[in-house]
Amino acid sequence: MTALLELHIRNFAIIDELRLAFHPGLNVLTGETGAGKSIIIDALGLLLGDRATAEMIRSGTDRAEIDAIFSLSPDQKSSDEHLNEICALLETEGLDDPDAPNTLILGREVRLGGRNIARVNGRAVSLQILSDVAGQLVDIHGQGEHLNLLRPRTHVLLIDRYGGLTEQRKAVAEQVHRLNRVRQELERLRQDARTLAQRIDLLSFQAEEIANARLIPGEDEELENERRRLGNAESLLQLAQTAGGLLDNGDGESLGVIDLFSQAVGRLERLARIDSSMTAAGEQAQSLLEQLSDLSRELQDYVENLEFNPERLAEVEERLQLVSNLKRKYGDTAEDVIAYGEKAQTELDELSDWEVKTAALEADEERLLRQIGSLGAALSVARTAAGEQMARQVEKELADLRMAHTRFGLSLEQSAQDDGAILPNGRRVHFDSSGVDRVEFLISTNPGEPLKPMAKVASGGETSRLMLALKSVLAHADATPSLIFDEIDQGIGGRVGSTVGEKLWRLTGQDVENPTSLRHQVICITHLPQLAAYGDLHLSVNKRVYESEGDLRTGTLITALHGDTRLNELTQMLGATTQAGRQSVQEMLDEVAGVKGKERRTAQFA
Repeated sequence: MTALLELHIRNFAIIDELRLAFHPGLNVLTGETGAGKSIIIDALGLLLGDRATAEMIRSGTDRAEIDAIFSLSPDQKSSDEHLNEICALLETEGLDDPDAPNTLILGREVRLGGRNIARVNGRAVSLQILSDVAGQLVDIHGQGEHLNLLRPRTHVLLIDRYGGLTEQRKAVAEQVHRLNRVRQELERLRQDARTLAQRIDLLSFQAEEIANARLIPGEDEELENERRRLGNAESLLQLAQTAGGLLDNGDGESLGVIDLFSQAVGRLERLARIDSSMTAAGEQAQSLLEQLSDLSRELQDYVENLEFNPERLAEVEERLQLVSNLKRKYGDTAEDVIAYGEKAQTELDELSDWEVKTAALEADEERLLRQIGSLGAALSVARTAAGEQMARQVEKELADLRMAHTRFGLSLEQSAQDDGAILPNGRRVHFDSSGVDRVEFLISTNPGEPLKPMAKVASGGETSRLMLALKSVLAHADATPSLIFDEIDQGIGGRVGSTVGEKLWRLTGQDVENPTSLRHQVICITHLPQLAAYGDLHLSVNKRVYESEGDLRTGTLITALHGDTRLNELTQMLGATTQAGRQSVQEMLDEVAGVKGKERRTAQFA
């Protein structure tokens, strides 16, 4: 089976060095107060991620080290879902050891100065990963859980764990997580509504203003040219007519440029006929004459098309003013203004969807609230059924613990909330990631008294026995291999101690034929000999004083007890060191052996 095989502690509190080997069944630790029993539990707590402080380091040293070796039983890996999860976690994090697949080593080192080192199979990991792995292997039930049991917020976790409802609660939690994201987005949209409205108004104005202008790329340059032509039409006409007259008619006293150049062309042609080397020059002159003729015609066309149009000039001036205003606000050119308008329209289209998005998110919110209500209602039904079954089992356990008339029950309440989950019947109720119920354990310790909240009724001793009863019932649904109880017998008298011991022993599952199929490894710190008598391994924890470098130091010594040494320890715990006391302890051990043997024989013939 999967179990804690060995614990090695160095320089932790008063412990200098301690190596503990555990039994896969029920391990009991006894000894005087202050010897270091709870310190061992604290050391294991560090592997589970508990906060480390410099005070934990043994004086005179610079670091404390805790290492734990666990077995991972190979014959369970095909059928043990919890073990498969552990192996999958190790494989995912790259922490499995192919050379030792059936062993897992966890370690933590606490140094002065606050530095911590966590290791899994010798590899450095984050404290969170160490805690995740160790949490799958060890569950510590400390004295503080007596107080936790009185806190109603823990009750919903216990009933879900008992009823195997974790997956149903997880389904609710997933929908609540989705709802929270939807509500966060809705809140953001609603808070931004005013800013969005202002932005939409601005973008609408800008996009409309640019669109209405109907700008054309390059239009601004063309308008500038047209304005110059229209504004200087008279000068342009005079210049064009003068240039054309010089080309065609001359200045009245001499021929025009074209006529004069035509004479030059004729002379070059005659020259070329005499001297062929001038043929190219004659052809060049002829080409120039044709170009002058084309230029003359172009000037004539220009003069004919040139107009004096004050109205068109006013239109151009007005258009240029519009373009200039747009360029001043949106860009240096007409192309820049057009691009700005397109960008504004795109953003406007996106922002205009916020109302659509809001409506869609509100629809999602409604849908998720109904899903949460439906899942929560189904979870409530399952919790009610699990609570009834759990109550019967807890009452049976309490009867064994001398609380025969105690009644145990479960209260599931739902409170109205205007924006809460919507149940199938239409009611809106408060909810959280655990569902729609407020769960609280109720008890009645006296016949005829009604069930009342446990926190208001249970005494210290009763709370301890309630804790044990619940742990006994819940252990059957608990997949964690190693269960550790730190003074679970607090407030319990000797008369009940034997029953407590038997129940802790039964948690190991040793009432089955095959000893390798143990359900749990149990480690318990106790002051009751009646409980300690049920241990499969009995460890005695004692202080030891020794000399080190001339100074006296205090340490912790662990001794495995067997035979007479165990008989002596139990006799001292009973407080009766007489022969009669020893005889009583021997009878107690014989009775325990009988109970264990009877269970095994019953299993054998079942």
